[in-house]
Amino acid sequence: QVQLVESGGGLVQAGGSLRLSCAASGRTFSGYVMGWFRQAPRKEREFVAAIKWSSGTTYYADSVKGRFTISRDNAKNTVYLQMNSLKPEDTAVYYCAADATTYSRSSYDYAYWGQGTQVTVSS
Repeated sequence: QVQLVESGGGLVQAGGSLRLSCAASGRTFSGYVMGWFRQAPRKEREFVAAIKWSSGTTYYADSVKGRFTISRDNAKNTVYLQMNSLKPEDTAVYYCAADATTYSRSSYDYAYWGQGTQVTVSS
């Protein structure tokens, strides 16, 4: 059974930084794509970043490119999202997702999800 557990959310001032973690368990993730999505109140869930576990190839939404960095630690089976220069519009619940198929920016293409962690950026 795949389990994804996010942590690291919180309240931060604009311009600040946070690092989110996603601890993955239940199987070998070498062939998986791991993604981060976010959902703000009254908005649809949107793609933030993704990484191919085996190659380390990364993908970013234009809105976070240059500010956020996705990475993974093979030994810890953990994916990270380093978020710098945070803006109030980054406020959302952030979700970790995983899937065994090819990279996608659509949340519908990810089979496994964590419970989410709240990120609030004050102005």
